[in-house]
Amino acid sequence: MKRKNHDTRNSATNKVKTTIKKYKLIEEGDKIVVAVSGGPDSIAMLDILRKMYQQEMSERSIGVAQLVVAHVNHMIRKEATEDETFVKAYCNKNNIEFYSKSIDIKKIGKYNKIGTEEAGRIERYKFFNEILEKTNSNKIAIAHNKNDNAETIIMNLLRGSGVSGLKGIEAKRGVYIRPLIECERSEIEEYCKENELNPRIDKTNFENIYTRNKIRNIIIPYIKKEFNPNIINTLNRLSEIVSEEEQFIENEVEKVYKKILIDEIEKTIILDLKLFNKQEKVIKSRILLYTITKLFGNSKGIEKIHIEDIIELCSNKIGNKYLTPNKNTKVLIKQNKIYISKI
Repeated sequence: MKRKNHDTRNSATNKVKTTIKKYKLIEEGDKIVVAVSGGPDSIAMLDILRKMYQQEMSERSIGVAQLVVAHVNHMIRKEATEDETFVKAYCNKNNIEFYSKSIDIKKIGKYNKIGTEEAGRIERYKFFNEILEKTNSNKIAIAHNKNDNAETIIMNLLRGSGVSGLKGIEAKRGVYIRPLIECERSEIEEYCKENELNPRIDKTNFENIYTRNKIRNIIIPYIKKEFNPNIINTLNRLSEIVSEEEQFIENEVEKVYKKILIDEIEKTIILDLKLFNKQEKVIKSRILLYTITKLFGNSKGIEKIHIEDIIELCSNKIGNKYLTPNKNTKVLIKQNKIYISKI
């Protein structure tokens, strides 16, 4: 029996509402920058949020928020200007504040010697944060969905990531929220169809040039056919389990960190060497990553081999020894203390 349009439409909307409540993504008074490319995911997200906060304000069940839209023209496809016009027209029609920026992603990628996909991601997030500040917003909504999460987990596995990589894409991290993270791509496409949104289609998504596209168009369909037709849900369940366990470990690491912390200076964190050496190796590794993230905001440039080298340095108990795992970081052992510093 064919499902009624009303039920199909409510499916995506109800999942978004449930996700918002579950992860406390949106609260009363939030001002949200909605990242909209014009594709099915982002335009569906914008449409759902708009209806929730412009047409259903009387419910006040998840808090009333203000929306502004940010769009990046990557200048890669000839249809890019049409995408921008499409998003702008939607915003004008629905009285939503609209911001856009044209960025030559290929040129930037070539200049910085990084891939086009990575360059695009960096520039997009940079622009979204600019609009966040400019509009005094406090959150940025990104249209990642359940399929994106599964693809990310496979990508991380192929890259040899640790357990953290199995978390996939988090529903909420810092200012970033992902209201569609528990919606499947098929549900989003159905929502667009039923609501006659006529989203823009990026044809490069069907070109198997980038790693993600190969996973999306080749690997996942093959796994579905030959091994597990529910692989998307399976990977998302794995993601949820790992996230819960990681949260527990992170809480324990924070407790240990506070115990072995001696001092936090502007460019240096000092830890107690003896207490550090008493910890299990897995906790030592996490403590080092936690400390480096506190100093730099992230742990990029620090690999497994660097962590192992630091642990070995600490276990030698030899004073005034140091190493520089990368050009920005110095680890010094002195007087039973570990000095982790910005260079």
